[in-house]
Amino acid sequence: MPSDERPARASDVDEICLGLPQVELGTSWGDVPTYLVGGRGFLLFRKPHRSALDPATGEPYDDLLVVVTPGPAEKASLVEDERLPFFTIDHLARTNAVLVQQSRLGEISRAELAEVITDAWAARAPKRLVREHLGSEHG
Repeated sequence: MPSDERPARASDVDEICLGLPQVELGTSWGDVPTYLVGGRGFLLFRKPHRSALDPATGEPYDDLLVVVTPGPAEKASLVEDERLPFFTIDHLARTNAVLVQQSRLGEISRAELAEVITDAWAARAPKRLVREHLGSEHG
């Protein structure tokens, strides 16, 4: 199986993010590790919080990623596709972002993860940079 069709792993997140132009791992919301492009966050490692509880245990999730989406339609398509591990919570109702547990990344392929992360990067990167990296159909 080609390497991009294998199940995604948590370690792929760093590799994919840092493989995109002008990305740095910084912080947002005080001290939350966040991948940034042009100073704007597109993927962050969410701290456990009572606004996102695991229905099986009632405890806050401890392995969530927050991933920006280009808009409400893309957010809805990720959340509504039952094959995908992405979800949302009331706390994110007014944002174009989805949540995913790192422990469930294996439910999608590395290629699918790369597409979601690249879309997140493109939603926050300067338009010129997006065009240079992805071509004229983006940005």
